[in-house]
Amino acid sequence: MLILAIDTALDACAAGVLDTDAGRLIAQESQPMKRGHAEALMPLIARVMKASGIAFVALDRIAVTTGPGSFTGLRVGLSAARGIGLAANKPVVGLTTLTAYAAPVVAQNAAQPVISAIDARHDHVYFQVVSGDGSSLVRPRVAPVEEALEAARFGAPHLVGNAALILSQRWPADAAAPFKADPQPAPDIAWVAWLGAAVSPDAAPARPYYLRAPDAKPSQDALQRAAQPSSS
Repeated sequence: MLILAIDTALDACAAGVLDTDAGRLIAQESQPMKRGHAEALMPLIARVMKASGIAFVALDRIAVTTGPGSFTGLRVGLSAARGIGLAANKPVVGLTTLTAYAAPVVAQNAAQPVISAIDARHDHVYFQVVSGDGSSLVRPRVAPVEEALEAARFGAPHLVGNAALILSQRWPADAAAPFKADPQPAPDIAWVAWLGAAVSPDAAPARPYYLRAPDAKPSQDALQRAAQPSSS
């Protein structure tokens, strides 16, 4: 199976082509960035596809991160993935950033629980907790950092995600210390691709996974104007 994986959800713009028969990514590129995904993504995908030697029509599916993450970044990645899928007539699957962060640890069959955490600002994090075998302990949610720290009850965890250091620095003194903290700015594109190969398109829709509403909302005046019938 040939998978084009795309990630623009957080602080990177990344793409890779996975050949599951070869058991590896045959091309990949990742650029650290907080802004500018819209301008960088399509040229980056073009370079990755050229390096892979694979035509878009030869792909089996496209995988893309769905969030939580930057609202703008998510729209960029999802729009690109859907556009490529439509043009090449290929299925598009979505993977959450929290799952992509946890995947490499779960793949090791470690004994420790895994807490995936993403900075949601304002002293909040997006987080989920899974056991070492990947079974859910705390479903994905956005919550104050203090609430996320209650996951210390599951034992010494492996912390992953761009908020891993936030949790480790405020970890309860009376709890077992974190086994390890990996504060990656974005998920590994290779794991986005492998997860994309593993899921069913019917069970993994490529739509935004926000966990909370955008900070910017239309004003009441704008909503009222939009609801009024046009005079033309």
